[in-house]
Amino acid sequence: MAPMIPGDKYKPYTPIDLPNRAWPAKVPTKTPIWTSVDLRDGNQALINPMSGEQKLKFYQKLVEVGFKEIEVAFPSASDTDFGFVRHIIENNMIPDDVYIQVLTPAREELIRRTFESIKGAKNVILHMYNASSPLFRNVVFQNSQEQTVDLAVRHTKIVRELVDEYSKPENGGTNFKYEYSPETFTQTEMDFAVTICEEVRKAWGKASAENPIIFNLPATVEVGPPNHYADQIEYFCTNITDRPSVIVSLHPHNDRGCAVAATELGMLAGGDRVEGCLFGNGERTGNVDIVTLALNLFSQGIQPGELDLSDIQSVVDVVSGCNDIPVHPRHPYAGDLVFTAFSGSHQDAIKKGFAAQNKRIEQGDNTWEIPYLPIDPVDLGCTYEAVIRVNSQSGKGGVAYLVAQSLGLDLPRRMQVSFYQVIQEVADRTGKEMTSEDITRIFTQTYHLASLEAGRNEGRFALRGYSLSDDLSSSITSEDGDGGLSTPRLRRFTGKVLHGGKSHELTGTGNGVLSAFLDAIESTFSIKAEIREYSEHAITKSSSLQTGSNGSGSGSKAQAASYVELVDPAEKDKVGEKKCVGYWGVGIDVDITTASLKAVLSAITNISKPEKVIEEAVEVAANGKN
Repeated sequence: MAPMIPGDKYKPYTPIDLPNRAWPAKVPTKTPIWTSVDLRDGNQALINPMSGEQKLKFYQKLVEVGFKEIEVAFPSASDTDFGFVRHIIENNMIPDDVYIQVLTPAREELIRRTFESIKGAKNVILHMYNASSPLFRNVVFQNSQEQTVDLAVRHTKIVRELVDEYSKPENGGTNFKYEYSPETFTQTEMDFAVTICEEVRKAWGKASAENPIIFNLPATVEVGPPNHYADQIEYFCTNITDRPSVIVSLHPHNDRGCAVAATELGMLAGGDRVEGCLFGNGERTGNVDIVTLALNLFSQGIQPGELDLSDIQSVVDVVSGCNDIPVHPRHPYAGDLVFTAFSGSHQDAIKKGFAAQNKRIEQGDNTWEIPYLPIDPVDLGCTYEAVIRVNSQSGKGGVAYLVAQSLGLDLPRRMQVSFYQVIQEVADRTGKEMTSEDITRIFTQTYHLASLEAGRNEGRFALRGYSLSDDLSSSITSEDGDGGLSTPRLRRFTGKVLHGGKSHELTGTGNGVLSAFLDAIESTFSIKAEIREYSEHAITKSSSLQTGSNGSGSGSKAQAASYVELVDPAEKDKVGEKKCVGYWGVGIDVDITTASLKAVLSAITNISKPEKVIEEAVEVAANGKN
């Protein structure tokens, strides 16, 4: 295959001579005026434009999110757009603090039609445009610079006359702002872009610091890098006269995939306002993505104006439903997978990050610093359960984190490794991603835990009652003058265990409760096992795990979790303790002793038939139930 050689077909952009540019040294400190153009610029780019019902639903979501400027239509382009504007005005659907924006080209009959559509609205931005670049002047319109300026000036005067007319109480008493766009601004000579805007302002004659004119400077087609757009914006801002009477508006498109970057640099260069779409819908590769821009600011500690994106999923649902275009799963902040870690090392880092975060919060430091998560998912209405997801590439840290979040269990490190191996094997055999629900079901199945979903869910061995006592036959008598009291050396376990549908009575002795229980198990079932590791903790968060024998829960009683790792003493003697395979069990109960006995039986179930562990886990994953 031959290499791609552009030759003389494509020409690079021409940089602006701006030796004292100031924008590179600046940092963002404020939020721009946000203007949604979803209902106009976004809508015209859809394969199937929104129905009236979809457009109304979208409009209502924009109002709910907090936009104070919404470009609602191109009223002169179609009766549908005209009717939509009339509908929201006549049905009093525009909040008093919201400006609706309507777009018109610089053509008198279309301007007049546009004014007819907005009669009676309280606040309106009248947005007029004409193309200013050499490509459009020479190829599309065959106009000189002078003719292009004359076109903009003549029609601005028409807008001014109609604004005066429609501002009268008898004609609706509308409050107006005027916006002018030199379309194809970024491909226009910068001195000419300034000139045409100066002439438009003179023709408008109403611009002041209290009621500024809006000059919208679009990258109608993105043809240069973000730094070039920033240079163009700074050039405009420093060369336009009476800057306080001007709002500089940015309207980047995404042809080079740099619209967000171009906008952020353009704001540093002096931009006051941004026109864009939620999630970046628009012609070709789209308009700039306002959600990403707003949340980028939010992640830097800057309030994104009046926008409220704390329920990001509802925004995704409305936008994707009305546009009939799904939001990409990797879309910044809003995609299904953006707060997800599959990689084992990422999962481990996130898990450790949350632990460190909790300690900082206890010390009064609320700074968000979590590996791989630049923003707290909770601030967008997302849950931590979605942060870590598991496939065959994932690690023990992610699996342990999901268990901790869903069940409130803090697994010992060696148990994390053991259960991770179960999940990995299931993922390999099924070829599916392991969801949080899958992992919870597999965990309760593997360790035979009762839960709201699984019910009693007992293993092959289940405790049915027990008593503990001192084994006085093994006691020693004190000879130091304390009256000859005996000190028991062993504990005795007596109880019942259900196995194979039959209740078995057990008895055994040991130097502790668990060793006595294991002695009883060996005597009754001929299963030899030794404890290699034991740990326990209180369950401090709400959990679906149950302690009652009927699986109905323990009410308000605090629960305890016990973890036991058992090894086969014969195998330990053969390969050594470190290499010996361990079998884990978990027990949950309001009584810590009972929880520990349940944990032993959980492990005994697995050690008795180790081949069943993976088989049963795969079945749970495949069937979606315990």
